[in-house]
Amino acid sequence: MTLAAILGEFAAGVAPPRTVCEDVPRRVLDVLGNALAAYAEPDAGAAAAALAAMQRWRGVPESTVIGYGARLPAPSAALVNGVLAHSLDYDDTHLPSVLHPSASVVPAALAVAEVGAPGDLIAAIAAGIEVTNRLGMAGCDPSTGANLFFERGQHATSICGTIGAAVAVSRLYGLSSRQIADAIGIAASMGAGVLEANRTGGTIKRAHCGWAAHSGIVAATLAAEGLTGPPTVLEGRFGFFTAHTGAFDAGAITGGLGERWELLRTVYKPYPANHFTHPGIDCALALRRDGLRPSDVESIELGVAEPVLRTIAEPPEEKTHPRSGYHAKFSGPYTIAIALTGGGGLGVGLDDFAELGPARLALAAKVRVHADAEATKAFPRAFAAVLRVRTRDGRTLEHRVAGSRGGPENPLGEGEVAAKFAANAARALPAEAVSLLETAALRLGHGGPVSDLFPA
Repeated sequence: MTLAAILGEFAAGVAPPRTVCEDVPRRVLDVLGNALAAYAEPDAGAAAAALAAMQRWRGVPESTVIGYGARLPAPSAALVNGVLAHSLDYDDTHLPSVLHPSASVVPAALAVAEVGAPGDLIAAIAAGIEVTNRLGMAGCDPSTGANLFFERGQHATSICGTIGAAVAVSRLYGLSSRQIADAIGIAASMGAGVLEANRTGGTIKRAHCGWAAHSGIVAATLAAEGLTGPPTVLEGRFGFFTAHTGAFDAGAITGGLGERWELLRTVYKPYPANHFTHPGIDCALALRRDGLRPSDVESIELGVAEPVLRTIAEPPEEKTHPRSGYHAKFSGPYTIAIALTGGGGLGVGLDDFAELGPARLALAAKVRVHADAEATKAFPRAFAAVLRVRTRDGRTLEHRVAGSRGGPENPLGEGEVAAKFAANAARALPAEAVSLLETAALRLGHGGPVSDLFPA
């Protein structure tokens, strides 16, 4: 059997175990909270642009745009909701693939479910996220841990997420395993996303998950109407992995499929910033708890995994002087400065990226980032870091973390995920609506209707 056929059989017939069925509603909750917080942001230009573009095209009002309340054709609503879900870089992350599966899969599935697609929503989302994660894992070099998508500047989140979204929608449509394989073959021609915005700015990266959600619906719908994809679309000579990574690990796709769920290794973010910055934030927060004050700092050295330098440390002048609050989310130096100065207590929150502060820019300029051997060895199965601070009175302070807070070995608890959702949703909704929305999302796991999400 080809890989697409194997994934098609899995998606068509899978009945997720109880642990997965209990987890999926929390994925929906996290996406909704992130999207609502993005809607409420003063810098919501990417989502507003996506909404305006979709409204320009008009069409049948089928599915709800989160926050705005507008109704659009399902692919258009999924596009805007995917932009919202990914806009704050607060969406869940799978390791070792280092991608964000839910921000593409959930918006696509919700948009189609709202129209009345008859399939099992929980099973559809679970299958879509699992396929997304496994495609991302297959693009990791097992000998070095390098993510071959990222090595080529490609965004695995949107490239793999397009196929995952197509799988989820296909399951909702009730397509056969052969048709789902065709949807995979079609979606493989639609996934895209380059990562240069991580380095030098621009808002296009916020749209990557929206495009993946939109394209996934289109691919599944075309398959339902009879369009076909190449059977060897993933492993073929001119297939998906040849195009995107050059090499791949087929066992990462098929090994334990349906038995070992990579979905359960998808972790929730505690901080609204690029995940590569999180271990450095953890280190800075630890030193701050021990009494370090910004005025004490002479210089700072941040040691991280070598592959992440290109995202959070290079070019150095861009990272010590980010162009915007969004750009600052991808800066190791600036997120260290935030962790040492703000965060609403001893954390890092959305308000810390609302604007660039001169005091933080001055502190970020004191940070130098380098490759650390231990962190490099742990990557990509864990995000590790070491922070060394030279103080004005000549002391050297150091803190190391082997894995970031919220990572696979230290995941956020259910209460923390719920608290994150409530804080995010409260930026856009009154308390009563936040509570109603949480209840409606969690009831999805017990057959609750998708329509209950949207009155809130």
